[in-house]
Amino acid sequence: MPNNIDPKIGRKTDSKLQTTLRRSISMAGIGLHTGRPVRVVVRPASAEYGIWFRRVDMRDCDNLIPALYENVCDTQLCTKIANAAGASVSTIEHLMAAFAGCGITNVLVEVDGPELPIMDGSARRFVREIIQAGIQHLREPARVLRILAPVQVTIGEAVAALVPAETMEIDFSIEFSDAAIGAQSRRLGMANGAFVHELADCRTFCRQSEVGVMQSNGLALGGSFDNAIVVDGAKVLNPGGFRRVDECVRHKMLDALGDLSLAGAPILGRYTGIRAGHGITNALLRKLFATPGAFEMIEATPAMMRQLPGAGVSLSDLRLAV
Repeated sequence: MPNNIDPKIGRKTDSKLQTTLRRSISMAGIGLHTGRPVRVVVRPASAEYGIWFRRVDMRDCDNLIPALYENVCDTQLCTKIANAAGASVSTIEHLMAAFAGCGITNVLVEVDGPELPIMDGSARRFVREIIQAGIQHLREPARVLRILAPVQVTIGEAVAALVPAETMEIDFSIEFSDAAIGAQSRRLGMANGAFVHELADCRTFCRQSEVGVMQSNGLALGGSFDNAIVVDGAKVLNPGGFRRVDECVRHKMLDALGDLSLAGAPILGRYTGIRAGHGITNALLRKLFATPGAFEMIEATPAMMRQLPGAGVSLSDLRLAV
């Protein structure tokens, strides 16, 4: 992996530059769906490297997978990417959201199994580790994917759309028959550390009636009250209940940011999700890139970067969030 980070570039560097970590970070846990123990190491990378995953437990084939929308191969209850050799990694959305929310553009993620650790079901641990490791500015300018024309995908009752905007915004609405969730909506600009403050600690969730079906299909085998919210009608079964009254819609916004980051650059535009999930968000990115004139990839100015996730993130923000 290229790793020619210049140690002379410090915190006062122009914010429009690409970024990586100052040092490697290592975490361990279990996969939400596989139930298997797994370790992940995130390593600094040079400018123009992007975000790649490496299956270190697979040595007899190409084990590198670029974190890009076109490599998404499954979106059933998580986002899974794979390469042509069959190497894959699933449940990447929370870590990808943490990278996007902290403004990280270049890293190598090494994982010793088929699924990332779920931690507590949110991006909180990932964000903490990233900020504690430190964010290193690199020499090359960052790029931004600016939305120029509306693009929308509708699948049944689900809608996902991107429209032009001066900042990166997420507008999300959900509705569940379980009274513990009900109808929830939130719209949030992602600048000024908003992801860390508002979304990073919000956990994945499911309905008690769905648990048996998921497990019979080989999913959610590692799920527990330690890493997911479980609701049953009007009840939240987890001790302590919700962290936030609208934690469920906030988690869907977290997922959306992670899935949108597979565009390969921060998006300058507004994402709207109505009953949306991983699949429709990936379909939206595929339609975006297939639509002439819908976007442009441009070199970021400092003013643009201030309107994107990661701007102004600090350890004190994280402490407020957790």
